[in-house]
Amino acid sequence: MDTPPRRLPFSTLFNFRDLGGYASRAGHTVRWRRLFRSDSLHRLTAADGTAFDALGIRTVVDLRRPTEVDRDGRVPGHHRFTYHHIEPDHAPWEAVPAPDAEDAHARWLADRYLDLAQDGAAGIAAALAVIADPANAPVAVHCVAGKDRTGVVCALTLALLGVADDDIAVDYALSAEATAELLCWLEETGGSLPPLPAAYFDCPVDAMRLFLADLRARHGSAQGYARAAGLGAAEIGALRAHLLDPSGR
Repeated sequence: MDTPPRRLPFSTLFNFRDLGGYASRAGHTVRWRRLFRSDSLHRLTAADGTAFDALGIRTVVDLRRPTEVDRDGRVPGHHRFTYHHIEPDHAPWEAVPAPDAEDAHARWLADRYLDLAQDGAAGIAAALAVIADPANAPVAVHCVAGKDRTGVVCALTLALLGVADDDIAVDYALSAEATAELLCWLEETGGSLPPLPAAYFDCPVDAMRLFLADLRARHGSAQGYARAAGLGAAEIGALRAHLLDPSGR
């Protein structure tokens, strides 16, 4: 059976992709075209608007800081969507000493993700609640690069759906190529990002594996974390009901 392409090409979006198609431990499959992740949608051009509109997206979850929203703006035509600006609290990463050794990047990133999950638990639960409501689908979740804040929210969504850690980590690592393309585009167009340690721009699969293992060590499971963060059992049930295809297709 043919499946839709995971990564959807846009001229100024580099990390836009579908989270469908992953298998759950119960033998179900995450539905295609219900949940998307992306880098910042403010860069969406009019030329790409037709392809974006064809996805039928109803809801946008913007995880950026208020200063980032003020600096760059929202998705063009945001009045056409249900728009949620949800900022998960976390310490500025540029203020955290980063490792010099490349082989330590995964541990450094996993620690940042765990800090985000703990400090930003209320915001993450709010984002998960939006994703869990079938009336909001299809949903697009984004931050600036679509790698870290978006990566954590999407990883937790997939974990709640029963997707294996290795598959979640592989999806996370798809952001590596997209981040490199974004950095090249910014250099070519004279754009910039705040000064950040080199480890921030890395995207090793082990970073996500370590984060998920650490989260499980603290909370027992992704569901244990989500419940502690404020997501209700009914919302977790709704998330699974509308994002999983029981036929396994």
